Amino acid sequence: MQFWRSSLRIFLGMLAGLAIVLALHACQTGLISTSTPTSPTPSVTANPKAVESAPKETPLPPATKAIVDSAGPNGLYNPPRGDVRLVVISDLNSAYGSTDYDPEVDKGVALLPFWQPDMVVCSGDMVAGQYPSLTEEQMKAMWGAFDDHVASPLRKAKLPYGFTMGNHDASSARSISGGFLFDKERKVASKYWNDPAHNPGVEFVDRNEFPFYYSFKHKDIFFLVWDGSSDMIPKDKLDWVEKALQSPEAKSAKIKILLGHLPLYAITVGRNDPGEVMANTEQLRAMLERNQVHTYISGHHHGYYPAHKGKLQLLHMGILGAGPRPYIDSRLPPRKSLTVMDINFASPELTTYTTYDMRTMQLIKFEELPRFISGHNGMVLRRDVKMEDLSASERSSCESRLSADLCRA
Repeated sequence: MQFWRSSLRIFLGMLAGLAIVLALHACQTGLISTSTPTSPTPSVTANPKAVESAPKETPLPPATKAIVDSAGPNGLYNPPRGDVRLVVISDLNSAYGSTDYDPEVDKGVALLPFWQPDMVVCSGDMVAGQYPSLTEEQMKAMWGAFDDHVASPLRKAKLPYGFTMGNHDASSARSISGGFLFDKERKVASKYWNDPAHNPGVEFVDRNEFPFYYSFKHKDIFFLVWDGSSDMIPKDKLDWVEKALQSPEAKSAKIKILLGHLPLYAITVGRNDPGEVMANTEQLRAMLERNQVHTYISGHHHGYYPAHKGKLQLLHMGILGAGPRPYIDSRLPPRKSLTVMDINFASPELTTYTTYDMRTMQLIKFEELPRFISGHNGMVLRRDVKMEDLSASERSSCESRLSADLCRA
C-alpha cells in the first residue's frame, strides 16, 4: 500500500511539473508574438513565378483579376521591380475620326493595378486624326473618348502620364507655304492638354511648347519630348533639344529618355520609306549620343522591336490600337503588345523590357524576334545581339540591299 501511495505522489508531482512547464511556455509564446515579429513560413508552390508576380498590397479590381486569371493556370507573369517602373504604350487609335478603342486599349489600362507602375508613357497616336474632313467637333469628341478610356483612369489612379504627339494626334507636316497642314488638329490637341483639368501629372522641367516640345523628370530620370509627328524637326527646335539635354536637371539624372513618334530607322512593312522615319537620321543619332541619351522610345511602325544602334538604345513600340504590322523580311505574324520597362540604376543595362502579346498575354521574348532588321535607311540590331554575332551570310544579306555603311550597327 505504501508503494502505491508513493507512486501516486510521484505521478501527481509529475503532472504538476508538466502543467508549470506548459504555462511558462504559453507565457513566453505570448510575449514573443506581441513583442518580436516573426517571419511567416513561405508557402510551397510548384510555380515560384506565381508568388513573385502576385500583387502584395491591395486586392486587384475584379476586371484586373479576371484578365490576370485568364492568362493561364499560373496567372500573369509580373517581372521583378526595378528602382522605377514604366508601363509604355503606343498607337491607341482606330479608324479615322473614331471615338471607339480596340479592346486591347481598355485591357492595358485595366492591368495597371497589377503592374503598379510609377508612370505611364506613350509614344503617340492617342486619337484618330490626320483626316482633312474632320470637324472641330469631331476632334474634340475624339479627345473626349481618349479621356474616358485612358487619361481619366490615369488621373484617378494618380499615375503620371508622359507622352509625345503622333501624326494622328496633331501632325506637324507642313504645306509648301510653310504652314501646318493640320493646324486645326494641333490647336484642338493643345487646348485639350493645356486645360488644367487634363493635367498629365508629370513634374515639368520645361513646358516650352507643351504638348509638342517639353521636358519632365521623375526621380533620377530625365525625359525629353520632341514633336516627331512628322519626319522633320526645325533647327530652332533642335537647338532647344540640345540645350534641354545639357540642362542641370538632365546632367544630374542617372538616365535620359527621349519620347518621339517616328523612329530613327524603319522596321516594318508599309513603313519602310522616307517620311515614315525621322529625316537626317545619322545626324540626330549623333546628337543624341553626344548628349548621353540612353533610350529613344518611338511608335508609328506598329511593331515591338527592342534594338540598338551605336550607343543608343531604340525601343520601337508595338501597338494597342488597330493595324499591327509585320517586320521587314520576316514571316512572324504581327502582334499587339505593351511593354513594362523596369529601370535599375545599379545595372549596366539600366533598363529591362517585359513585353506582352496583348491578345494572349504571353511574353514576347527577344529570341522570337529577328536578330537584325535592314530598313531602307540602315540596319538595327536586336538589343541582345552584337555586330560580331552576325554571320557572314547575315551581313551580306544586308549589304546586298543597302551599303556597307548602312549595314553597320
